[in-house]
Amino acid sequence: MSSDEKYDVDVTVVGAGPVGLLLAAELALSGASVQILERRAEPDEAMKAQSINVPTAEALDRRGLLPGGGRRGGTRLTGHFAGMVLDPGLVDWSDPDFAAHTAAGGARMLPQPQMEALLADHVARLGVLVRRGVEVTGLEDTGDGVLVGTSAGAVRTRWLVGCDGGHSTVRRLVGIGFPGTDPELTGYQAVVDIADPSLLADGWAWSSRGAYRYGPQPGRVATLEFGGPPADRSAAVTLEEVQGSLRRVSGTDVTLTALRAVPTRWTDNTRQAATYRSGRVLLAGDAAHVHPPFGGQGLNLGAGDAMNLGWKLGAVVAGWAPEGLLDTYDAERRPIGAWVMDWTRAQIGVLRGDAKSAALREVVGDLLSTREGTTYAVKKISGVAQRIDLPGDCPDHPLIGRFVPDLWLRDGSRLADHGHGGGFLLLDRTLDGALGGLAAGWGGRVNRVTDGDATPAGVLVRPDGVVVWASDVVDAAAVAGCEVVLRRWAGVPS
Repeated sequence: MSSDEKYDVDVTVVGAGPVGLLLAAELALSGASVQILERRAEPDEAMKAQSINVPTAEALDRRGLLPGGGRRGGTRLTGHFAGMVLDPGLVDWSDPDFAAHTAAGGARMLPQPQMEALLADHVARLGVLVRRGVEVTGLEDTGDGVLVGTSAGAVRTRWLVGCDGGHSTVRRLVGIGFPGTDPELTGYQAVVDIADPSLLADGWAWSSRGAYRYGPQPGRVATLEFGGPPADRSAAVTLEEVQGSLRRVSGTDVTLTALRAVPTRWTDNTRQAATYRSGRVLLAGDAAHVHPPFGGQGLNLGAGDAMNLGWKLGAVVAGWAPEGLLDTYDAERRPIGAWVMDWTRAQIGVLRGDAKSAALREVVGDLLSTREGTTYAVKKISGVAQRIDLPGDCPDHPLIGRFVPDLWLRDGSRLADHGHGGGFLLLDRTLDGALGGLAAGWGGRVNRVTDGDATPAGVLVRPDGVVVWASDVVDAAAVAGCEVVLRRWAGVPS
């Protein structure tokens, strides 16, 4: 039996949420055959993340998927820290990290169901098969592939990626540990009809029993109570359950008359997988890390996982990169996941209803009322300050390890406009086209974009948007350095 006959597909992704869909799309763009298995028969319409941060917006923009296009001015969404709303008027928007990332519209409102629908259309155009109503029941890593047991029969796949949420079946079956901190609260999020909305304060309010938020959209409420986790996370959330929680934390007898959206129940369970890879099985999104949903960080963290892993696993499947490239997935994404977990843990500490947390909230509130404090927090939440630690042979340039900034070209396009098909982007701004011969050696893996004479003179961008080489002057030494970096990330020239 040949290698091609032995497996049904190159990669099987478990989970058709936004992370699984985005990962499958990146794999398809790299030429891998891929399918998605999803236990739900229909897309999940429950209320979850409502917005995306800058790296996620720019990832969609590079693939031509950003709603509204990628040429609008920056949307100044700031978010909150532990319910303390960050005033956009206090942010130093001239900070270089903000100034470098505005063309894609900055952070923007994009509810998770809308993002899932957008990505579902994207994978359909790419020919990715999404098999709904199929549940994974077992798996065996055979060394050169994975045999997956499902409710619809066995699946033979070269690689398996679990994007199946915090209660990941894939993670459990492969035996990857999930250390972290246990939950101590229960939260709800819902859109409701309220008989007597005047009983509620607008925005966030705190009490010894917990906290709640009313607005900013009509009927939107969120609550959290520090009474431990719910008895059954999987049970459907009822109107009475949301009303009871809202009454307890608000200290009122507010009456809810109807649910207008599928509500969600959540906790502050915070954990990170002991490893993101075990043999031929990998994890991404909530399967690799869970935490409270403050600021929609989970959706954005998972999208970053998908973009980072997609091209790397696609390269391994295509044969031009060794399996060792996959080690950089865990190495690069784990620190960002750990930071998000600590960022949300810190907010739990501020939100508790005891006197010590109330005092801490006052101190943090004072810091966030300053220009420096608000700017710091918004840079963290928006993702503009994210960096990737890269190997030491990368050159010393301010762009290295950053997500590529907005780079406008003389023909009126942006560098991002040239990334719709995936692959590496090599921006050549030299008068003599010094990087042209270099890019040609990698054939279709590297897309060279020329732009006359400008600074930086040369920039190499990975498919996930990370800058791995840049130089303000392209001489013979710089070209040689670029070749070293190309060989590291794009494999041997074709």
